[in-house]
Amino acid sequence: MELINLSNDRVIAEDVNKAYNFFKRLKGLMFTKELPQGNGLHIKPCSSIHTFFMKYPIDVLYINKDNVVVAIDEALQPGKAGAHYPGASAVVELSVGSVKASETQVGHKLNFI
Repeated sequence: MELINLSNDRVIAEDVNKAYNFFKRLKGLMFTKELPQGNGLHIKPCSSIHTFFMKYPIDVLYINKDNVVVAIDEALQPGKAGAHYPGASAVVELSVGSVKASETQVGHKLNFI
């Protein structure tokens, strides 16, 4: 899937994988060596994440049921827990720099295509 920021017409990531079942959500990006630029992981349902058993930082978009960004963690370091954000029903884990490069902000509307 491709992730587009509808609020500013920017591509956030060209290749976003889905983690919609229990086992894919459980594994997430744990034990992976890297998340290449332009890639991401959409975890749904999900309202908070962690980076335990990861070796690299990530950018995280917390989105509500309408795909509106309710919170952002940039460069969340390995071995950390993200906060729990009210209203978040899914997250998108992205390579570091994706949020800044796409100028994505809280309140922006996203679309997966």
